[in-house]
Amino acid sequence: MSRNYDGDIEGRFWFGIQNSNAANRFGVIGHPPTHLEYYFDEDNLEECEKEIKLIERKLGSNLELLDDFYDINVVDKAEHKAMIEMLGDDVMADYADLVLGRKIIDCVKRKGDCYFMAEF
Repeated sequence: MSRNYDGDIEGRFWFGIQNSNAANRFGVIGHPPTHLEYYFDEDNLEECEKEIKLIERKLGSNLELLDDFYDINVVDKAEHKAMIEMLGDDVMADYADLVLGRKIIDCVKRKGDCYFMAEF
């Protein structure tokens, strides 16, 4: 069963890698009970950008490899699993969060705010 987030941005949390509360990392705490609700606006951009830079530095040389791999390829489950085995869960969790953070920033810059709900 996959856990999704939807609203102004949408996607799936990476199974076994990414927590449902991954967006907490970017400065807004999700509100339970059945879903985590997130609302980001221009006031959150600085903190989001700061966290993205921190993740990018942490990923180091793996960042370009991961960006190229996921931007260029239509990745099947076996390839995705191989990448996780090669780089490890922690690196992949950071990269999954980076993808989410980039979506949040793009949404806020495009429309002024970003609202979404994340399944628990």
